[in-house]
Amino acid sequence: MHEDRSFDPYGAHRDDPYSFLAGTGETEPVFYAPLLDAWCVTRREDMVAVLRDDLSFSARDHNPRPAVALPEDVSRMFRTWRGADTLGVGSLDPPEHSRVREVLNVGFTPARVRAFEPTIRAIATDLAERTAVEAEFDFISAFAVPYALEVICRRLGVPDEYLDRCRTWSEQRIELMMLQRDADPDRLRECARGLMDFGAFARSLVQERLASPQDDLISELLHDGKAGHTLTADDVSGQVPTLIFAGHMTCAEALGTLLFQQLRSPGGWAEVVDGTISTRDLVEEGLRFDSPLAGMYRTAIRDVVVGDVPLAAGSRLLLLYGAAGRDSRSHACPAAFSPGSRSATHLAFGHGIHFCLGAGFARAELEIAVQAIATRMPGLTLAPGAPPRHRPVFPLRALTELRVRQRGRTSGRSSGELDDTLTSAERT
Repeated sequence: MHEDRSFDPYGAHRDDPYSFLAGTGETEPVFYAPLLDAWCVTRREDMVAVLRDDLSFSARDHNPRPAVALPEDVSRMFRTWRGADTLGVGSLDPPEHSRVREVLNVGFTPARVRAFEPTIRAIATDLAERTAVEAEFDFISAFAVPYALEVICRRLGVPDEYLDRCRTWSEQRIELMMLQRDADPDRLRECARGLMDFGAFARSLVQERLASPQDDLISELLHDGKAGHTLTADDVSGQVPTLIFAGHMTCAEALGTLLFQQLRSPGGWAEVVDGTISTRDLVEEGLRFDSPLAGMYRTAIRDVVVGDVPLAAGSRLLLLYGAAGRDSRSHACPAAFSPGSRSATHLAFGHGIHFCLGAGFARAELEIAVQAIATRMPGLTLAPGAPPRHRPVFPLRALTELRVRQRGRTSGRSSGELDDTLTSAERT
């Protein structure tokens, strides 16, 4: 095994990490990446074993770290913006994780998801109709991001006038968390102050719902916990930013990926419009083929062996969920985008006690979006030009933009005038 691999998902391998990782599950299932200062785990069974072993591995430091030192005041704000000693649920280990997770699960039961689906559908329909008037547009900024952000914020009970600020706060968090080189200290302070505002906003919103419950997730967490168990106001305010951040970023990324891959496939978007490819199969394959969260970090609590590689206590591991999705032992055509071919075996939602609590919600959200787009924009194609690039925000897998066109549409036409002049040949 080579202990040093020049894996650079922020630079050379930003757009296509999978060509670099191809075959590592067989030859180097665990390798050290100096740029990330982490041992990369590429084989599905090794990842599952780590995710099941909460006694040997901690999730507390599961997010990316900035590669350069932050100014002291920025670092202090970055550590405390949620509140003193407050962590998102993804960073909690048992038993604290179990206490918080048990209540959060209540907000994402199948019954709760079904009850909220009409709201999701209304958001998707409205946005698709407004977007459909354009002959060419950037799908990421025009649909994917605003849709995903509005859905999760509506579920939480965040007022619409705060949507843009929630987006900005999320971007500021990314900028600090994934900083790769020295940056303007004033810009970093601006980001840190934004996060302080994010934390203060969450606490204020929670206090409002504590005093006056409404029909939203924050109120449910405070007042309607399982078997009478609820979370404290501090607990809930600490989780609100995580739910906003994770709830919209990963959904928007997944939408961009699945649309891009289907538009560039031989059958194109027409196969979704005519039902040749089911909505569910398209969603699952998008999650498998290029997971919106390409990996997650864990830290060894004690000396361990992973994939036959001995690692000392304190070693940092990056579980590459995306590589597991390309594992030839789990998928017949791992490097091909092929909806319907055992896609549901992916690890896009993780595994074990930290399995994504909103997985069912996300699946419904993605499927409803695809249905709305297929109904109101049946003639979608990729716009001419260079292939889209990915943002340097690994392990997130986010396209910078995705330019698309609507055949038969000229800019400014009414959203009700869905073009019905495409011939069957054009649609295929």
